[in-house]
Amino acid sequence: MHQHCPNCGRRPMDVFYEVRQIPAHSCLMMDSEAEARAYPRRDLALGYCRACGFVSNVLYDESVKQYSDRYEDQQSFSPRFRAFQTELVRRLVERYDIRGKDVLEIGCGKGDFLVELCQAGANRGLGIDPACIPGRVAGKDGGSVRFIADYYGEKYADVPCDVVCCRHTLEHIHETREFMQIVRRTLGERPDTLVFFEVPDVRRVLHEQAFWDIYYEHCSYFSLGSLARLFRSTGFDVIELATDFDDQYLLLVARPAAGETAAALPEEQDLDLLAADVQQFRSSARRRIEGWQTLLADAERNGKRVAIWGSGSKCVAFLSTVGLAKSVKAVVDINPYRHGRFLAGLGCVVSAPETLKELRPDLVLVMNPIYRQEITEQLRGMGLEPEVMPV
Repeated sequence: MHQHCPNCGRRPMDVFYEVRQIPAHSCLMMDSEAEARAYPRRDLALGYCRACGFVSNVLYDESVKQYSDRYEDQQSFSPRFRAFQTELVRRLVERYDIRGKDVLEIGCGKGDFLVELCQAGANRGLGIDPACIPGRVAGKDGGSVRFIADYYGEKYADVPCDVVCCRHTLEHIHETREFMQIVRRTLGERPDTLVFFEVPDVRRVLHEQAFWDIYYEHCSYFSLGSLARLFRSTGFDVIELATDFDDQYLLLVARPAAGETAAALPEEQDLDLLAADVQQFRSSARRRIEGWQTLLADAERNGKRVAIWGSGSKCVAFLSTVGLAKSVKAVVDINPYRHGRFLAGLGCVVSAPETLKELRPDLVLVMNPIYRQEITEQLRGMGLEPEVMPV
């Protein structure tokens, strides 16, 4: 397969992981079980670029993209996530003096981060996202933030912005280099503009063989090095690289370069490490999948009631890959906008956590280990003491 690398343009990409017929969306909520089960499926094949370290789904089909107000990915109902976001906002405002600024957020989701950033620094914000629901955060920003339900593009080049934020959006874009070239062109001769991006860390996914973090919506996967190389090659000076959220997320801060870009940061030197991670995933991922298949099959055979806490993309990818959704008796989530709706491709209904009082599960699978303590405390508050197992 001679697919070009969307990050640097070189060929070929080395395919190292494939999964067939998975849901083309995992956070697009369905209104009925029938609609969910009939949702389109596609094949996924991860390719690795030895030149820049980028990982991409080389089979990605852009035509199935359906981001809309049915796309439900809001995480801020979790106290643990809110604490992370508040601390991130504080650090950005303090370190880069984001006060009294015009802030543009590309892919703002439901707007929580942008609103908090504008409140913290008395900033003015514009969020652009086809899945935004402006009314959801109405009144929380004092009127300083507005939203546009649209895809970002060059038509927004004249939008005033001192700061550009883009969190958990770039991994949804297949032609990453082309997209960053658009961002750079829209900034034009504004070298003082601060640019902040946040994406998942592919090295953690590879190292942990976290197949549940590989799904169709995420067509692009970054390490610190591949992310920085992309920015540098499209005309940005990278001034900060870091990991956060228990090393699950990568954070990058940059500014438009006026000429030659600055020298690479030490954190970018990861090509050898990435090659080793890809090889480890290639050799071990199948055993990881089979281990979970065995655990769920044994639980069903022994009459154990299994529930999953967390109905987002990780849940859809996990159940689609292991193929044993029938072994799970409940899928719950603290996001109330998911309750009573169905997971694309699976048909599982999402319920409120309180429904576990009746089910009284023997085992609760936690789709993100960072929430284990929070979930365990909520279960105890409902008088439940199941085994809690992070995926």
